Amino acid sequence: MMTVSGSPLRRALARVGAQEDLNFLLTNRLPRRLATRFMGWFSRIEQPLVRDFSIATWRLFCDVDLSDARETCFPSLHAAFIRTLRPGARPVEADPTILTSPSDAILGAHGRIEAGRLFQIKGLSYRLVDLLGGDAQLADAHEGGTYATLRLTAGMYHRFHAPHDARVESVRHIWGDTWNVNPIALKRVENLFCRNERAVLRLRVTEAGHAVTLVPVAAILVAGLRLGFLPEGRVLRGTGGRTLPCTTRLAKGDEMGWFEHGSTIVVLAPEGFTLLPGLTEGRSLRMGEPLMRLPAAARPE
Repeated sequence: MMTVSGSPLRRALARVGAQEDLNFLLTNRLPRRLATRFMGWFSRIEQPLVRDFSIATWRLFCDVDLSDARETCFPSLHAAFIRTLRPGARPVEADPTILTSPSDAILGAHGRIEAGRLFQIKGLSYRLVDLLGGDAQLADAHEGGTYATLRLTAGMYHRFHAPHDARVESVRHIWGDTWNVNPIALKRVENLFCRNERAVLRLRVTEAGHAVTLVPVAAILVAGLRLGFLPEGRVLRGTGGRTLPCTTRLAKGDEMGWFEHGSTIVVLAPEGFTLLPGLTEGRSLRMGEPLMRLPAAARPE
């Protein structure tokens, strides 16, 4: 496929996007929910001219690599966003002492959860209990643990997968806004992840019973968050914020769901988990690559 990553127009657009005031204005001060609903409708149009124009525009503004997609032709922009991959495109680390990245992403703020707080960006923290929709018991379960913020850009593979052999214990949808989650917005909007629409997925790692929580956070133009392991037809936004009990078992690397545009996943692990050495903010990760190491007591002899 032809790439536009090095074209003069692409470089000019990148320079415009790097201007923080303009970037924030264009991606946050427009009617966010209206823009999101529009994108949800427009991206599904399967008329060939609309599809071709949409995908070309998407690739102009974003770094998009479709070479590892299962399909080579897409009926719509939406189909390209939520593409599946050809077999073997994302090798999953098999070591049972390793918790893998659930998605392709750029590593953002990460570290130790202390006094119930995490950082969304350097110098700006938020309360874990607010991210979890007021679930103090779950927040306490992660006190002293490790967190990692994984940002999916608009051009990335948008599906996310089980980071370990695990049982999904519960799912909860939390209504919210659709602020952009790029670094520019993270510097300017306090408690951004706690403001946006999100889901709380509670997992129990099979190996030693550790509780791990994934919090997929929606963003502007994210028309939906889908969880493939829920009963067919279950729409998270129709649950009224209730916690849905679940008994689904997943093997490491099994698909869990997908975003319908770029967004963020906050990975929360309990005390004893450690981020892999060498992982620093800004590092690009692929689904299945090592992210954290389980506590020593949980490792098999």
